[in-house]
Amino acid sequence: MQTAHEIDYRIYGEEMQYVDVELDPGETAMAESGAFMMMDDGIQMQTIFGDGSQQQGGGFMNKLFSAGKRLLTGESLFMTAFTNTGQGKKRVAFASPYPGKIIALDLYELGGKVVCQKDAFLCAARGVSIGIEFQRRLGTGLFGGEGFIMQKLEGDGMAFVHAGGHVFQRVLQAGETLRIDTGCLVAYTKDVAYDIQFVGGIRNTIFGGEGLFFATLRGPGKVWIQTLPVSRLASRILAYGTVNRKEEGSLLGGLGNLLDGDGR
Repeated sequence: MQTAHEIDYRIYGEEMQYVDVELDPGETAMAESGAFMMMDDGIQMQTIFGDGSQQQGGGFMNKLFSAGKRLLTGESLFMTAFTNTGQGKKRVAFASPYPGKIIALDLYELGGKVVCQKDAFLCAARGVSIGIEFQRRLGTGLFGGEGFIMQKLEGDGMAFVHAGGHVFQRVLQAGETLRIDTGCLVAYTKDVAYDIQFVGGIRNTIFGGEGLFFATLRGPGKVWIQTLPVSRLASRILAYGTVNRKEEGSLLGGLGNLLDGDGR
């Protein structure tokens, strides 16, 4: 028997998606701070410590500990609970924070646990626990970068994560290994082994431009991959805004920057 609230949902959009969650009377969805978009009359909002999985008992210290775990992953101490307190079905919607895709994860079907990047979580059914997953291997801790401290989603309900660009899934067979940029990894199921591997080769190290380390994932299990990590998008935008541009392919050169209104 499932312990998390059983919610229905539908995902809308292409590049800037939102998930529309349908709540029966008494059902609750938990959302990350800033994810809310709209809701029907009859849904009550409540700001709580942590992820709500400790709200039914355990005392203040357990709730504070739950919230503190989220703080380590760079998230807010608080989450927002959206509960249908009215009659009949009600809907609440949560929007993606940047261009990409929303991934629906049925934790009941995925073995009860999924590990994801620390900024990927969007919302979930009440009863899903959102904690931290430390990568315990020495190499991962020293060189893992974006993959050292991750989030773990545990329970038997629905959870939704967001990733940048195009998102796709790989199914790894037992012993099958996939090497991936740490920023492109979105999530993986609990049986996948995660480690960090040195790229190797002096030319690769000095001139490769892709970083010194791979994330290595070994099956069996499922892996979700994104083509555009938000850190990569942010660095390109920052570089574009702070460096004088050259008009590639333009006979006007720098004059073209003045004429197009950018002033650079």
